[in-house]
Amino acid sequence: MKFRIASCLQLLVSLLPIATNQVAAQVKDSRPIIGRWDLTVQMDRVAPSWLEVKLSGLKTLVGYFVAEGGSARPIAEVKYDNGKVSFSIPTQWDVSTNPLVFEGMLQNNQLSGTITTPRGDKYPFTGERAPILTRTSAPVWGEPIALFNGKDLTGWHMSGKVKQWVADEGILRSPKSGSNIISDASFNDFKLHIEFRYPAGSNSGVYLRGRYEVQVEDNYGLEPSSTLFGGIYGFLTPNEMVAKKPGEWQSYDITLIGRRVSVTANGKAIIVDQIIPGITGGALDSKEGEPGPIFLQGDHGPVEYRNIVITPAK
Repeated sequence: MKFRIASCLQLLVSLLPIATNQVAAQVKDSRPIIGRWDLTVQMDRVAPSWLEVKLSGLKTLVGYFVAEGGSARPIAEVKYDNGKVSFSIPTQWDVSTNPLVFEGMLQNNQLSGTITTPRGDKYPFTGERAPILTRTSAPVWGEPIALFNGKDLTGWHMSGKVKQWVADEGILRSPKSGSNIISDASFNDFKLHIEFRYPAGSNSGVYLRGRYEVQVEDNYGLEPSSTLFGGIYGFLTPNEMVAKKPGEWQSYDITLIGRRVSVTANGKAIIVDQIIPGITGGALDSKEGEPGPIFLQGDHGPVEYRNIVITPAK
């Protein structure tokens, strides 16, 4: 009996390097797809999207996906073999029960393929690796710039057909759902001070570089969440819910350096020097390496903004 046990142990030990080498080969083969990808989808418009692929354990690939709208969604398994990548995820805001299906090919460090929506629509996409956006030195801040002059919409333009934004006695006001409003100027790294007010049940957002949404929503008294007040939508959860009651003026002080973001809401630091992984739903584009505008969401209910001051890095 002892001889048989010893023989079995010797056999297992002899097979272990083979199994380890096979797993290592599988891991090495999966590495080209691992990372973050900025995607461009050809729909009825050019729509941004985003994908992250990670290694979970020895060989399973998992990830996160951001469509043209909604929040980052987890991917239970990403399949990758000889350049072909695919996954499916359940529907989020669509009424269909069909999954979203992603099928692509990785060649020369570029992604291309097709996204099939829960409604059955097929859209081609291309993708490239997202930039890391690290900074080698601390920013030198320039002079503060008032983005809103309090009198008219000079320096801003609206994105949709319903032109509902107005300037009214120092307030940039959206009295009803309609277009989003976008600054004409674009910025790279900056500090932003902005004040806002909304009625009960309303929803808006401040998009940094037009790509990363800081949520503005009536969430007084709720537990903090990445999709609620002060969160970087779908990615970063505030350490505290500090939303005031609807009808009160509130403020954000936001610093964005590369991907590193800090948010102070109503005088309390709620996100401190955290990495934004990628674009959030509703972004203007997926060109993360480029400067971008300040974009205020106006399609989810009434909202008011004032005292919008940005201090760009030189």
